[in-house]
Amino acid sequence: MELIIQSGKGFLSPAVLEGIEWSAERSGAPGQLTFKVLEDNKLKISEGNAVRFKYKGKKVFFGFIFSRQTDGGGEVSVTAYDQLRYFKNKETYVFEDKTLTQIIKRIASDFGLRKGSLEDTKYKIPHRVEDNQTLFDIIANAQDLTMMNRGKMYVLYDDFGKLALKSISKMKVDIVIDKDTGQKYDYSTSIDSETYNQVKLYYDNKKTGKREVYIARSGKNINAWGLLQHYEKLEDGENGKVKADTLLKLYNARKKTLSVKQTFGDRRVRAGSMVVVSLRLENKDVLQYMLVEKCKHIYKDGEHWMDLTLRGGDFTV
Repeated sequence: MELIIQSGKGFLSPAVLEGIEWSAERSGAPGQLTFKVLEDNKLKISEGNAVRFKYKGKKVFFGFIFSRQTDGGGEVSVTAYDQLRYFKNKETYVFEDKTLTQIIKRIASDFGLRKGSLEDTKYKIPHRVEDNQTLFDIIANAQDLTMMNRGKMYVLYDDFGKLALKSISKMKVDIVIDKDTGQKYDYSTSIDSETYNQVKLYYDNKKTGKREVYIARSGKNINAWGLLQHYEKLEDGENGKVKADTLLKLYNARKKTLSVKQTFGDRRVRAGSMVVVSLRLENKDVLQYMLVEKCKHIYKDGEHWMDLTLRGGDFTV
C-alpha cells in the first residue's frame, strides 16, 4: 500500500494503523477514504491536504482531507473525499437543450473541478430549471431524464482526481461472485419501491388545447401484483410513447438486492460497475450481471477484500 499526503510543499508517507478503507455509492455521495495514523510532531496534516492512495502500484484514490479525529491514545482517524464531495454545493441553473455530458462540463468549469473522460450521452434535455439545488441533485435529475428518454444509465464518478462519465454497459468487470468468492451474502426482493407495471404520462398541448395521454402497461404483472402506476407530466420536446415504453421496461420488475461481504478484492470494481453473479437464489441458479450500488474496499494486513451491495432486475435462469 502506498499512501501519500501532500502537506504544503512537502509530501508525507505515514505508517497506517488497522488498514485503509475506500468506499463509494453509485449516486449522491462522494468516494471516501478512511485510515488511522499515529499522532506525532512530524505528522503535520490538515483539512484540504491532498491524499493519494495506490495498491500494488495501481491507482485507487485521489482526494482531499475533510476531517480528523484524535483519541486519547494518540491515534488520528482521517477521512478524505474525492472531487464529488464538492457536488454537495448548491446552485441555480437554467438549461436549454443540454445533454447530461454538457451539464457536467458546465458545472465542472464553474466549480473548478478536473474533467477526465466524459461519454457523450447524446440526449438533449429540452428545458430544465434547477433552483437552489445541490449539484448532486442536478446531476441525478439529468441522469434520470436521460435514462427515461434514452433507456441508458450513466454513472458519474471520480477517476483518481478526474471526473468520469460512463454508461453501465461499459463498466463491466470480468469477475464472478459465486459460492466460493461470496460466501457471506444476504438476498432480498421487493415491489415496494421503484416498481411499476403501468406508466401513465400526460402532456398539456397548448397549441391544441388538449391533454395528450400515453400509457404503457404489463397486464401479466398487474394481475400478479395489482396496479402499481407511475404518473408523470411530460416536458416540452419529450416523446411520450418512447418515454412510457422505456419507463415500463426499466421499472416493471421486482427490485432484487444482493449484499456480499468479504469477497476477494478487485480495484476495478467501483459503484456503478457490473459484475457477474453465479449463485443459487430462491431455488434458482442465477447467472447474470448485477449493478454495484455500493462498495467498500478493505486493505488490511496485506489482503484486499470487498463488501458489495448489488442490484438487479428479473434474473435470467
